[in-house]
Formats: sequence, structure tokens, C-alpha cells
Amino acid sequence: MNSEFKLSCVLFDLDGTLVDTAPDLCACLNATLAAHDLNTVSPAHVKPFISWGALAMINASVSPDISETKRAELLEAMLTHYENNIAEHTVFFTGMVETLATIEQHGLKWGVVTNKRQRFTTPLMDALQLTDRAACIISGDSTANPKPHSDPMIAACAQANVNPRECVYIGDALHDITAGKSVQMKTLAAVYGYLKPTDTPETWGADALIASPAQITTWINTALCH
Repeated sequence: MNSEFKLSCVLFDLDGTLVDTAPDLCACLNATLAAHDLNTVSPAHVKPFISWGALAMINASVSPDISETKRAELLEAMLTHYENNIAEHTVFFTGMVETLATIEQHGLKWGVVTNKRQRFTTPLMDALQLTDRAACIISGDSTANPKPHSDPMIAACAQANVNPRECVYIGDALHDITAGKSVQMKTLAAVYGYLKPTDTPETWGADALIASPAQITTWINTALCH
């Protein structure tokens, strides 16, 4: 790690990085499929598509022959169901509560940059009692362009009043690492998240691959010791 790096803020992707939303998202998808007389799917099958949004989850779960109109109908039904059941089964990844505590104990800021729409981000952060703790919360529709564009990262730094070069961004998808690097943040690839079997995080250019939130804590402590 560059000895000149000064860590001021830790930024997280939301789904698959900060919290495990898969149980709720998969439950809402299956409830929607069942309501439309379609076959339900296993969480293991659909989890790798979560980082790419609800439509990607639906497309991975239904026949390619289904019409665009039907897909749109399924999408709206799933999103409405999710909005009404935002945090029934969502939990922090093991060790993440301790990671956030460590960040705060060191007097660092932390925040969320997600491609999830604000319609879902705000109630989820509220339900997890994180809203007042976060220095910034940027959703997929908070800026003109979502990740991998730099817009959300710039907005997050402005909201948290920090320099991008003093931030680390942690995410479980290539677009997360691309977005962080675009504004010269340090980046960590959360390989415990919702990766596809074909993903090759070692090629994304992240500063490190992180296999658990406990490793994030270690990385932060190491960064602060330099």
C-alpha cells in the first residue's frame, strides 16, 4: 500500500457487499413468478445476477420466449413486492457490524454508493438503522449516470466532504471497481458477494480481493498504520 495514502472515508456498494439482500430479493422474485404461474428458482441460481438489477434476475429465471410486455409486468410486480418487504430477511454479512464499528472508532467517515434506486435504498438503510450513521448515501438514480460512471463517486465525495483520493470503495462487481478507479479511489473487490461463475475479479484491477468483512477491517487497520 502506498505509504502516502491517507484514509478518510470507506465507501460500500450495498447489495452483496455491505448487506446480504439476496434472501429478500429472491423471495420477492419467487413470489412474483408463482403469482404468474411460472416456475420458481433457487437462490443459488439467481444470486449471481443481483448486482445487475431486478430485470437481470427475471431474465435469468424465465424462458427467453417470454414477451417484453410480460417481462415488464413481472418487473413491476417484483419491485412493488420488494418495496413492501424491503428488509424481512436482509442481514449484515458476518463481520460487517464489527467492520462498521471499527471505521467509526477510528473517526473515519463511511457511506454507500449503490445502483439500487433511491425508492429502495432509503427504506432499506432506514430499516437497518444506518441512515444517520452514513456520511453519504448515493443511489442509482441520484445522479445522471449510475456506476460504472464516475458521477455517483463524485457525488458521494461531495456529500461526505472528502477527497476521492482519500477513499476506498468496496464492491462485488466489475462496475464497482471501475467506478472507484475512475476517480482514483483505492478499490477492494468483495469476492464474498454476488459474483457470477464467469467473473474474474483478479483481473478487475482492484487493490485487493476481500474474502470477508473481517478482511476489510484488517485492510483498514493496515492502511491507518502507514
